[in-house]
Amino acid sequence: MPDPLRDNHITAGEFDYVIVGGGTAGCALAARLSEDPEVRVCLIEAGPSDVGDDNVLVLSEWMHLLDSGYDWDYPIEPQERGNDFMRHARAKVLGGCSSHNSCIAFWPPSEGLDEWAASGLTGWSAAEILPLVRRLERNDAPGDHGHDGPVRLRDVPPLDPCGTAVLAAAAEAGLPTVGFNRGQTVVNGAGWFQINADEDGTRMSTSHAYLHPILERRSNLEVRTGCWVSSVVFDGDEGEGSTAVGVRYQRPDLTGFDVVGARREVVVTSGAINTPQLLMLSGIGPADQLREFGIDVRADLPGVGANLDDHVEGLVFWDAAKPMVTSSSQWWEIGLFTSTGLSPDADAAGLPDLMMHYGSVPFDMNTLRRGYPTTDNGFCLTPNVTQGYSRGTVRLRSRDFRDRPRVDPRYFTDPDGHDEAVMVAGVRLARRIAEKPALRDWVAAELAPGPDAISDDEIVDYLHKTHNTVYHPAGTAKMGTDDDPMAVLDAELRVRGVRGLRVVDASAMPKLPAVNPNITVMAMAEKCADLIRG
Repeated sequence: MPDPLRDNHITAGEFDYVIVGGGTAGCALAARLSEDPEVRVCLIEAGPSDVGDDNVLVLSEWMHLLDSGYDWDYPIEPQERGNDFMRHARAKVLGGCSSHNSCIAFWPPSEGLDEWAASGLTGWSAAEILPLVRRLERNDAPGDHGHDGPVRLRDVPPLDPCGTAVLAAAAEAGLPTVGFNRGQTVVNGAGWFQINADEDGTRMSTSHAYLHPILERRSNLEVRTGCWVSSVVFDGDEGEGSTAVGVRYQRPDLTGFDVVGARREVVVTSGAINTPQLLMLSGIGPADQLREFGIDVRADLPGVGANLDDHVEGLVFWDAAKPMVTSSSQWWEIGLFTSTGLSPDADAAGLPDLMMHYGSVPFDMNTLRRGYPTTDNGFCLTPNVTQGYSRGTVRLRSRDFRDRPRVDPRYFTDPDGHDEAVMVAGVRLARRIAEKPALRDWVAAELAPGPDAISDDEIVDYLHKTHNTVYHPAGTAKMGTDDDPMAVLDAELRVRGVRGLRVVDASAMPKLPAVNPNITVMAMAEKCADLIRG
């Protein structure tokens, strides 16, 4: 009997480039490659389109997208020291997480990019990547910015009185008020975010910014939504050295599978969870794991699904003594950075090791089940570890592409307790800020962790039970040098051991930047377009 999952006959057209995943990187890459009218590009996305969909495009509504039909909503494996109930929100919609998360917009810190370059990744220094940020942005902030790019970046308007008090209190606690994306990495300071959104509150996802203006104008670009890719298709026999020639996907009506061909390259842009899953289902990954599921090994790359990096997030939550705002650009509008002195590597690089977001809404999604009180009029600070040492994995659950992979972040498992120590310092700093005169009148009561959590051990216990993530998984198909046995990609984003296959998304990062990484991923897509066109 014929097996549609092994039939490589092209049934759904042939293009120069096939891009797998219409997410943050995929939309930007498709737009850039299709600028050449002689090139045909096919972008394939499992989720729906966002065109005309205010559920996605109205930024202030973004929190409703969590645990919705637009969310893959991945459970995580039982955690040795972390919160088993936590789930990883991953976007299932055109634009990916730029269509799904908040729109906090940070330039990648130059120090972090220079770390990538110093590790041997030629072409990834700040001098080479930051011009690509200028190319993608329209930003009128002070400093050296781009003004003609597709993505609007702007300062959050300072309209939240509690947020204003938070900044004043942070300054009293030693974190001066600053502006972000002004040409210098903020190591110690706090300020209103920049966001990628229009003045009318429309989200500037890569779908909205790069694709919407060209969808009806470029006949050489085809976007297929509702198409779930099951594997990359290769020519010739199994084994290293074969060439990617297309992808197989389930048709939107679920009647079967089609194969779309790629004359030049396949580029996987499916994100830090789905990208390693797809590579493994296509025979690229740790050989022993692939054989366990009866998958023929095409390239034995142990780094596929390893090195899972993330920004783990804690919570200090207060009942507000005054009425909180009832409208906001995105409800999370302020960032606070500092160096705790607990991270020698970050200190040496000139990077902060602690970040907090200020939220003007109640945030009890991980505390209520543990019995902590809540409120309908509250605010919070969420310390997170910007340069964590713990690393997790993404592994297959089965050989069925529809099964959710096993996501095991392994939070707080670094052997020296670094991530716990930084997080405890963050909780204590958040409390100090709340005690300052500028913010004291806004605090009715601390609801979580509450007055019973005083010692380091008590705070750590609270963090283990209630932490969240900032939804920044990365590193699971990382770039690296030839002598790195865990490197999946070379510095040109090419998958090792095969031909005609690249990856560009957060999985390609060797480590996370010390900020929200969405703009970094956009810049990586710009870089990938240049590499392919070059």
